[in-house]
Amino acid sequence: MKICIVFGHFNTNDSFNAAIRDTFIEEAKKVGHEIDLINLYDEEEQLPFYRSDINPPPKLVLDYRDRLEQSDAMFLMGACHNLRMNVIIENWIDWVLHPTWFFSYKSIFPDSKFFKNYGYPVAGAMKNKIGIVSISYGGPMVSYFNFSFFKNIPFRRLKKTVFQLGGMKTRYLRFFSVLPNMNKNEFDKHMKKVRKFARTL
Repeated sequence: MKICIVFGHFNTNDSFNAAIRDTFIEEAKKVGHEIDLINLYDEEEQLPFYRSDINPPPKLVLDYRDRLEQSDAMFLMGACHNLRMNVIIENWIDWVLHPTWFFSYKSIFPDSKFFKNYGYPVAGAMKNKIGIVSISYGGPMVSYFNFSFFKNIPFRRLKKTVFQLGGMKTRYLRFFSVLPNMNKNEFDKHMKKVRKFARTL
């Protein structure tokens, strides 16, 4: 399997998220997976903030899409900020996972004056591929529990309102209480979880 990793943490060297990335890559390669790594903060060319009036999109967007088309899975990695992924990943999603490449919209009643905007998505280039999300949270799981009913936690929003539009199958990893004072036993437990996940893909 070829896995395109989209890494969106500003500390690309020695952060907890960088450890997740490196541990996953190491274990994934052991079991025969191929990795295409995109470190968003380290890219020589950066995407501008998304604007719907920029059309056609920047060539960089087309390059990212080509890399995704050559992959079997897309793996987004980053931290939770205000119940969403960090801004560089969200901006990347807005640019890259966009109609009509990622999905198109088909009206049920195209000739209706009142219901022409009612319809359903038709999956595009990433249909039936795997969409993986790794999110680290600064707080404990209980602090986010009350929001799960509304599906506002990032992985649920991505699954329901992004990945499913593109016909992708969703897998996810979550890490809670990710703080600077994490002890070695906690850290090792998280990395063991990452290695197990890589082996099960």
